[in-house]
Amino acid sequence: MRITLVAVGRLKEAHWRDAAAEYLKRLRPYASVDVIEVLDRDVTRDEARALAEEGTDVLRALPEGAHVIALEIRGRRLSSEELADEIAAHMVEGRSHVAFVVGGAAGLSHEALARADTRLSLGPMTLPHQLARIVLLEQVYRSFRILRNEPYHR
Repeated sequence: MRITLVAVGRLKEAHWRDAAAEYLKRLRPYASVDVIEVLDRDVTRDEARALAEEGTDVLRALPEGAHVIALEIRGRRLSSEELADEIAAHMVEGRSHVAFVVGGAAGLSHEALARADTRLSLGPMTLPHQLARIVLLEQVYRSFRILRNEPYHR
């Protein structure tokens, strides 16, 4: 399976980079994972313009033919097991490429959300986009462990 993570902004602090690197390393036996970071904009000056520019970059970065899952607070809330089932369904249906999208400080543009095939919520709390990215990577890793009946998820 191929997974692409399109993320607005870089992980600037070492602890975020280290956490992401750890989960990317753990995912290697299960999937080919690419991370595409698009430039984050200063949302404090003109949020609408910043979101639009980030959205344009996100849309350009999305791989052709991938099933797009955007993180969005009002998206579907899934348990870890349900996310694993969702990933398994894509594999069974022959959709071998899934692209997850994580927005920046102000979220995702309407255009980027409209392009998503699925909207996924990590819960009702607002998370910093760097933490959301790490939680997503962990949950994707956990999903593969669940699908293989490996003990990590307990």
